[in-house]
Amino acid sequence: MNTTPTPALEITDATLELGDGESRVRALDHVSLTVRAGEFVAIVGPSGSGKSSLLAVAGALSNPDSGSVRVHGTDLGTLSKGAAARFRLTTIGFVFQAGNLLPALTAADQVRLAGRLAGNRRVDPAAVLDSVGMAHRAKHRPGTLSGGERQRVGIARALVNDPTLLLVDEPTAALDRSRSHEVVRLLADRARDENVAVVMVTHDHDVLEHCDRVLEMVDGTLTELAHAARGMDTAPSRRR
Repeated sequence: MNTTPTPALEITDATLELGDGESRVRALDHVSLTVRAGEFVAIVGPSGSGKSSLLAVAGALSNPDSGSVRVHGTDLGTLSKGAAARFRLTTIGFVFQAGNLLPALTAADQVRLAGRLAGNRRVDPAAVLDSVGMAHRAKHRPGTLSGGERQRVGIARALVNDPTLLLVDEPTAALDRSRSHEVVRLLADRARDENVAVVMVTHDHDVLEHCDRVLEMVDGTLTELAHAARGMDTAPSRRR
């Protein structure tokens, strides 16, 4: 009997082309990626290399032209648009660059709205914000929060429906070094303590020490880099 757990994310031989005519490019070129529950994986690479496209297919925001994407065994390509939207709300959490918060809503309201969109009317915003160290700022709007605080609220919003897969896009782009480590440690703790699979796209090599694995995307292709486990001092180097 096979006792191997189903991967949280399994992308198999995915290709994706974007644009038309001469401007058409292959954003994903036969990409495969498996991420286990509780694993924190970082994707690095230059701008335009396909990292955002990878997050889009992993999060059921777009379908690859070929290949497959499964989240906890569910083939995303078989879902209707409505089913994909419901799946995203209940299973996948998104953390966007700079938080992407609604300026008119307080931190508590940001979290409450995300819960209600998924049909979760019993959500306790204070408890969710407390899990990211932001309960004391629950009544504050984004304009009165620092960059690190906004990113923490964005993480709280992504976590409100207890996702099992967390997709994170450049969470440290607007943060200083200290706040960058703070935010990425928070993500690493969530992966470890709650058994959540985390995939983070980043240009910030300084925070890779908190990740379990590091992969590099160049021209739509994905290559794994040798990397020590969390807590080790070894920097990533290309596996030969």
